[in-house]
Amino acid sequence: MTIEIRKLLGDDLTAALEDLAGLRIAVFHDWPYLYDGSMEYERGYLARYAETEGAVIIGAYDGDTLVGAATGEPLEAEVIQFRGPFEDKGFEPQEIFYMAESVLLPAYRGQGIGHLFFEEREAHARALGFQMAAFCAVIRPDNHPLKPDNYTSLDPFWRKRGYEKLAGGIVHYPWQDIDETKETEKPMQIWVHRL
Repeated sequence: MTIEIRKLLGDDLTAALEDLAGLRIAVFHDWPYLYDGSMEYERGYLARYAETEGAVIIGAYDGDTLVGAATGEPLEAEVIQFRGPFEDKGFEPQEIFYMAESVLLPAYRGQGIGHLFFEEREAHARALGFQMAAFCAVIRPDNHPLKPDNYTSLDPFWRKRGYEKLAGGIVHYPWQDIDETKETEKPMQIWVHRL
């Protein structure tokens, strides 16, 4: 299969938000996010990308179908739950490019698309003058009852790309898990990388 990687900005970014919402619901439903999402919530959550200077979506397309996407924006445009832990550690949010969601349908994994998602967002961040990139990954206990037996951590992949965990850098953000009846806060580890 031939996958086309597209950098989406402006109107192209806005036009892709609906498809991105559907991808987030589908991919984040699985471990480790276990997200019980809705299109209504997603539309509100993702709308900020259309309004943020410097925001980007790197889309993976199979023909005209968005099968994967990675997003990013200046950290100072993010909600306080994401900005606050950086500020607490002495970082200036305006100096950091935040790499938000990275979602790819299972059938398209293992083809290097994840690497391209990072490369394209990092290049975008450098072009905007950023010298640091960061993202967050949910923290789940090893004995969680919904953890699949065949799960492989992405930590080695991120470390190969030069990212390291920020010691004590934890974001707390709420969402509803598939086995919950309401939103609860989840801890997320901050990873950082000098560009």
